[in-house]
Amino acid sequence: MLAWPAFDGHPVDVLVTSRQGGVSAGPYESLNLGLHVGDSAGAVLENRRRTAAALGAALGDLVFCNQSHGRNVHVVTAADRGRGTLSQDDAIAATDALVTSEPGIGLVVMVADCVPIVLYDPVARVLSCVHAGWRGTVARVSQAAVEAMAALGSEPRDIIAGIGPAISPERYQVGRDVAGQARQCFGPQRTDDVLRPDGAGRWLFDLWSANRIVLRDAGLRDGSIHLAAVPTGPAGQSPFFSDRAARPCGRFAAVARLCHLDRCPLGRHVVYYVVAEPGIAGTERPDVGGLVVRHLRDPLRIADLAAADCYQVEVAAVEAAHQLVNAARPGLLRLFAVQRGHHVLVEPDTADRDDRSVGE
Repeated sequence: MLAWPAFDGHPVDVLVTSRQGGVSAGPYESLNLGLHVGDSAGAVLENRRRTAAALGAALGDLVFCNQSHGRNVHVVTAADRGRGTLSQDDAIAATDALVTSEPGIGLVVMVADCVPIVLYDPVARVLSCVHAGWRGTVARVSQAAVEAMAALGSEPRDIIAGIGPAISPERYQVGRDVAGQARQCFGPQRTDDVLRPDGAGRWLFDLWSANRIVLRDAGLRDGSIHLAAVPTGPAGQSPFFSDRAARPCGRFAAVARLCHLDRCPLGRHVVYYVVAEPGIAGTERPDVGGLVVRHLRDPLRIADLAAADCYQVEVAAVEAAHQLVNAARPGLLRLFAVQRGHHVLVEPDTADRDDRSVGE
């Protein structure tokens, strides 16, 4: 299986499956996840169960969609849990991007040359899995996913993107119609970045570069877009199924889920448990207690702390944050969580000391 290091340290589980590790035989050997390609349903369900287990999930925690090579997006809720896992009949229809803010639900998109994309906003805690073939790419399906994430509170500049294994730009030969739609999508100034003649009257289409451009246009920072440039191909030459190399063939998948914040494995990220005791005018007196594994989802405001006799507040911080907190005088500290970003400000409540900040 493949994973992007960019997602390490965040409360999200992300992986891309490969051919290996399943029970299917023949052209589907061995971890085929597609029920629609002619493989034994029993083998596929066992492969899906193994994939869910790799996330620490049950098969019924996953959500599949019937992909249509368009730009339709479905916002997944708890009511969708398990859809499409046992049968195509109840899969989410005609959809190429799944988006959720619900922890514990595994989003799945299947591919075999098309581009799998995982999008994650660690600030708003919104997640998406996207299937982008050439039609979805020129329809800007990943941009549609970003827009759906924004409707759930995400900011494009905060999103981390993982672009997964797909057909190599050196092998993806397309005809005049596809080339024309690519030119229309990317315009004369950027067509050369995604399309070039193959010398035999056809063109080579770079889906990786094309989807990077779409994501940049959607507002993502270029440094937040991470490419796993592993090409699909024939068995024995690539760990990832390729529909162009062999038909029939299996399907691999990008699978991702938001962690339940109280169940994330210790050590992936560190958060400090703070007991805030309001009641002293102008000053809250936090005591730093034991470590928990949680992240702050909504902005913390001092006004919120004053609303009750005692609040327990989980504040995200880097691992060395306790050194800074302990170095200051706890009785004179106020803790704030900023509107956007991963940092908290620790501000001594005296005029003669500099503000201290815990950075991202």
